[in-house]
Amino acid sequence: MTVNKNLSLGLLCAALFACSPATQPAPDYINEQWAKDQLWDDGQAEVAIYDAERVVYGKTRKFEYVYVLVKEEFNQEFRVKTDDYNRSDLYPVMKVNKFCRIETLKYPYHYLTSVFYKRESPHQVHKLTNTSQEWCGNTAKSFLENGNQYDFQYMSYWDGQGNGTTTIEKGPWFEDQLSYTLRTLDFEEGLQFEVDLYPMQVSSKASVPVSEKATIAIEKASMNELTEIDSDLINEPWKVSVTRTEGSNLTYWINDVYPNILLKMEATDGRKLSLKSLTRDAYWNHE
Repeated sequence: MTVNKNLSLGLLCAALFACSPATQPAPDYINEQWAKDQLWDDGQAEVAIYDAERVVYGKTRKFEYVYVLVKEEFNQEFRVKTDDYNRSDLYPVMKVNKFCRIETLKYPYHYLTSVFYKRESPHQVHKLTNTSQEWCGNTAKSFLENGNQYDFQYMSYWDGQGNGTTTIEKGPWFEDQLSYTLRTLDFEEGLQFEVDLYPMQVSSKASVPVSEKATIAIEKASMNELTEIDSDLINEPWKVSVTRTEGSNLTYWINDVYPNILLKMEATDGRKLSLKSLTRDAYWNHE
């Protein structure tokens, strides 16, 4: 293919991006309009802080987990937040950043996970990255939507997972997206459906993910299950159960009232989240 030399790289990327396969239609149980509410156009982020637990080296470790949800403008050339808002290749995304520091006896673990969705596609990950830092080494993983697949790049300190690139199927959900995607459900008592689910990426390992079947079921929650959370934060909650064939089962408690805040999560492998505080904040403007 011959390309006009005067065609800018940005326009070329935009053209190639436009020719990629269309976003997969959302299932009936997903509200595609969820992220289009004007709430997300106020220039601030939703900052939720959770009391959290996770088993590390056979012991339950308590820590804080920060979840940040904010709308950003990506450009198609680099598929990152743009610095130039006059470009012609911009598109809106919703970003979820999850950060935690987990102390052990000798050293801490640091994890930062970023999950991006096109604003109109809350059910489909557009880009996912995870980084891990602790005394044993660094790990970085990236999954980037490319047509009907994800381009997976990784760098870790584990033998056989040092540096590499491969592809995986687009279609399965990532466990890491559930904290957002489940908020966009059209909640209904007794609703049940199946998805293929990739395992959680919050780890130092960089193995190629393999999906498994998961059943998701919705029912009304009991307030007795949420006694550790400030009652002012709770509003007619739903209980969403995720049952897998082999991996850990998960339970999420989510408010029925928009923006459907995630109140609590428990996993059968010992992971827990419990909402501690919730604010809207332009956190990047602080010293």
